[in-house]
Amino acid sequence: MYGKWCNDRCTRPGGTTITSENEPPAAPRRGLAAKREAITRAARVVFGRDGYPRASIDAIAKEAGVSTRTLYNHFGGKEELFRSAILESAQRVSAAREAVIDEHLGEVTDLEAALIAWGRAWRNQMQDAPEHFALVRQINAEAGHFPPEALEAWQEAGPRRVRRYLADRLAALAEQGLLEIARPYQAANHLMLLVAGEVLSTYPEAPTDDAEADEIVADGVHAFLHGYLPRPAP
Repeated sequence: MYGKWCNDRCTRPGGTTITSENEPPAAPRRGLAAKREAITRAARVVFGRDGYPRASIDAIAKEAGVSTRTLYNHFGGKEELFRSAILESAQRVSAAREAVIDEHLGEVTDLEAALIAWGRAWRNQMQDAPEHFALVRQINAEAGHFPPEALEAWQEAGPRRVRRYLADRLAALAEQGLLEIARPYQAANHLMLLVAGEVLSTYPEAPTDDAEADEIVADGVHAFLHGYLPRPAP
């Protein structure tokens, strides 16, 4: 009788709270969210390991510790699962990437030192999301085998979003006279490739030595500055 008049919660005489029939208990909701997260994480592991054509729903369900029926209750099929898995991690990684840009390139006094510190932090973030970057490597190797619409959505939520953010920061540094940049978006792409391209292309195998990885970052920054430092007036 109370449910008819309550959108969310009602109170009986005496203060007892009544939960609407349409409101599921909190614990089951948390359980569903945790199970969904386990499935998307397992999907990143399996897609990153096996590629899209070879990855099976059975393998993903096994990795997640759920039945295939449970998986299908959360996702309509393989393509929907892939899209959700890559987009969810891309959004998290993008937010972390933007935070690192703000931290190291927000207030700059020594440009070279700031870029090297940013590059090291940028590289180290790959260790914080291993399933995501293993999947990115697989996508780069077999892009033609992944669903194109899902890849486009991932590009927009991940790489392009971050590149635009970095481009805006580089443009601000150029306005301060620290860089000479005609096309900030292209410059951001150059910087990311110079600093992290070699690491990402071989991830997770190499480089395992921190000194070697730091050298790659420093060399990339030096090459970037060689092309984008302001030229002295003739």
